[in-house]
Amino acid sequence: MKTDLDQILSENHLDGMLVVGPAMHNPAMVYMTGGGHITNADLIKRRSEPGVLFHAAMERDEAAKSGLTLRSYASYPMAELLQQTGGDRFQATVLRYCRMFADAGLTEGRVALYGKTDLGLGYSLMSAVQEKMPGLSLVGDLDNLVLQRAMMTKDAVEVERIRAVGKATVEVVGRVAELLTTSPVKDEVLHLPDGMPLTIGYVKKKINLWLAECGVENPQGTIFAIGRDAGVPHSSGTADDPIRLGRTIVFDIYPCEEGGGYFHDFTRTWCVGYATDDVLQLYEQVKDVFGKISAQLKVGQPFRDYQNLTCKLFEAMGHPTVLSTPETEEGYVHSLGHGVGLNIHERPFSGSSAALEDVLSPGCVVTLEPGLYYPSRGMGIRLENTLYVRPDGVFETLVDYPMDLVLPVKG
Repeated sequence: MKTDLDQILSENHLDGMLVVGPAMHNPAMVYMTGGGHITNADLIKRRSEPGVLFHAAMERDEAAKSGLTLRSYASYPMAELLQQTGGDRFQATVLRYCRMFADAGLTEGRVALYGKTDLGLGYSLMSAVQEKMPGLSLVGDLDNLVLQRAMMTKDAVEVERIRAVGKATVEVVGRVAELLTTSPVKDEVLHLPDGMPLTIGYVKKKINLWLAECGVENPQGTIFAIGRDAGVPHSSGTADDPIRLGRTIVFDIYPCEEGGGYFHDFTRTWCVGYATDDVLQLYEQVKDVFGKISAQLKVGQPFRDYQNLTCKLFEAMGHPTVLSTPETEEGYVHSLGHGVGLNIHERPFSGSSAALEDVLSPGCVVTLEPGLYYPSRGMGIRLENTLYVRPDGVFETLVDYPMDLVLPVKG
């Protein structure tokens, strides 16, 4: 949690941090400020202090919502800086950073860098600042040891924000199910009222519209894939594909709060009208593994332990997995889940490269998403819920929605 940040900085021998960029769709800045309509800012935090938010004067009211100590860029008049640097705007910006660091009380020590900016500009600026302030050591957090570790556990407010996005998510999922089940069928293809086939692209446009109506955003798109595409885990689907009866549809939807805040992650697999025996068998196996893993989750366990267990369960059913065949493209081909928050994928991770610190701790919000994929057979199955590890050790599904495979045609 954010309250752990100073301790985490200390444990990693860091004296402070710099976060750059907007307070929208910029997880580090959203985390530190709470978000808002700030198009560009710099936050300098000295360890054991709340931090100073440097901002444009016209965004002072938005900046004030952060509750941080504020300092306007107007405190560093660009005309004066340009005069001192012979009209060189780049060097003037470097000088402004040096003064901001000094005013924030950071003139020496190790400072971690976060946020979003143009890579070339950011590299050039920080290199020049480093040269002018040799007492500072500006470093990257290459292994997610600080912010991602703090973000790994959520407080009650964060959890409720994720739950609210989840409620909007299942509202939209329900609307999609209604669209599919009430569409006319001709030659085993769903159609629109005007007689045109109902396609993946049409459904995805509706998803975007309905998400907006529910007050959430869809910055990373949606996976709505049918048939062979459903057998490739991150295939987003082919827009022109018609919706056919009996074909597996993997529907993975992961919207976030307006402005790029907290995400929720959710997947269901559907067949409209009916499912073949092959599909039904795969589905029941995935659902069985989902239930067995859910029943065995315990607080304090490394998340990757459950990935290994998932692989062993699927292998016992005769499927290849990434445990025994890391390069496999069929069977169980990915990790069991991941943390969810201001990033759609964040710690704790469950894959083979997960760190020992990636444990299921109280306050974690994680996905559970086993799946089986056989593109050569034109099918794929995935089921996913987002779970909250409560302080009492209970793993709570944040929003409920049926796990039915077959959506019956109502028309």
